[in-house]
Amino acid sequence: MKKKFVSIAALAATTALALSACAGGGTPASSSSAAPATDKSANAGKSITLWLAGGDTSDELREYLKTTFNEKTGATLKIEEQAWGDLVAKATTAMSNADTTPDVVEVGNTQSPTFTYAGAFADVSDMYDELGGDKLLKSFVEVGSVDGKKFTLPYYFGSRYAFYRKDVWKEAGITEVPKTLDEFNTTVKTIAEKNPRNIKDFSGFFLGGQDWRDGISWIFANGGDLAKKDGDKWVSTLSDPNSLKGLQQLQDLYKSASNAPNDAKDSNQYIFLNDSDAVLNEAGEVASKTKLNAATIMAPGWAHWSIGDLKKVDGKDTRVWNDETFGTFVLPGNDGKPAPVFAGGSNIGISAKSKEPGLSRELMKIIFSADYQKKLGGAGLGPANSDYVSSLGDDQFAKALIESASNSKLTPAAPGWATIEANSVMEEFFSKIEGSSDLAALAKEYDDKLTPMLNAQ
Repeated sequence: MKKKFVSIAALAATTALALSACAGGGTPASSSSAAPATDKSANAGKSITLWLAGGDTSDELREYLKTTFNEKTGATLKIEEQAWGDLVAKATTAMSNADTTPDVVEVGNTQSPTFTYAGAFADVSDMYDELGGDKLLKSFVEVGSVDGKKFTLPYYFGSRYAFYRKDVWKEAGITEVPKTLDEFNTTVKTIAEKNPRNIKDFSGFFLGGQDWRDGISWIFANGGDLAKKDGDKWVSTLSDPNSLKGLQQLQDLYKSASNAPNDAKDSNQYIFLNDSDAVLNEAGEVASKTKLNAATIMAPGWAHWSIGDLKKVDGKDTRVWNDETFGTFVLPGNDGKPAPVFAGGSNIGISAKSKEPGLSRELMKIIFSADYQKKLGGAGLGPANSDYVSSLGDDQFAKALIESASNSKLTPAAPGWATIEANSVMEEFFSKIEGSSDLAALAKEYDDKLTPMLNAQ
């Protein structure tokens, strides 16, 4: 059965989405309706706007896009950064009107289904092969597609892996990283129990009470899932026996390995792995030192820039990685493969309301070019195209990022997933896991709550 593109009544608790792509709310127009915009003289004075989410795209990358776009088209590229927390609400409003919409928009990969079902993005299926085709990260392509048509494509990925304190593990008698998920669970509980430095509220594994983005790996690794497609309907599957097995393991970790606050999310876990967040004195010495709070964390690969010894570099307090103190490893599954971790990152597409679809298509070609894809990798962001992952380098961080991404998994490509995230329903559910006396009943309660939300359009 074909899905009908419709406007979404409510994308977040206080935000309405009215993004029908044409009068009457029908199927979005293809972005191919305009010819390639490479006539520089015709484009003099024209401009398009690119919305980037957060600060992951460096100033160097932004300047490259602006310069290359101008050289190729003669037009001007304006780049506006939107905070992740405001992105859905702002895009919801701006993309509904041709006079306010940005032309090309980066959205979180898990937000993409809601916008694509709503018709917010133009169909770029005819460009798919030119932009990378089957070399593009499959799971990201899927969440940006409806009925086989491509609307948003992967911009970059940043899958998650483990960072740990080698020194603390050794002091707890652990000298090797775990080879299976069961071994990981046992290891971090052992380290928490031994607490070799006698630290208050110490975690063998710091897992925030609301950190569902890391926690869902235990559901996935046990053969469970967040939801499945049943005919034309999405159904939440938290109470599935395999999902429950993962939830039981998570409950055990919360009780025996983690002392993270119950309201902690997946934000800045790295600060709990570091020895101190004190400001250095003028001589570059640590004026005061606080104790670390965790022996192990899970975080996206780019967290390594914030982990290390505190030193003065060019006059600034900087974390400098120390291989003797810190280490990395990919979270293992129990099947010889890496555990399925949530792949962070984003998708990018052309607004269906763009007044300059031709110029927007030229920008997409630049973004998916070999030069820019390699620049993404050089900046530590996983390139969308698998041909260019070698640009990440060959250090331990690049290897862990590539290996963890090899078995990564995304949230359901359901039309209502962005609404679920906007209303923090997963955070709410995870915060109740540790204290639950009946996980099966809790999971069933949230299955009943999530299923209609998954299908909301």
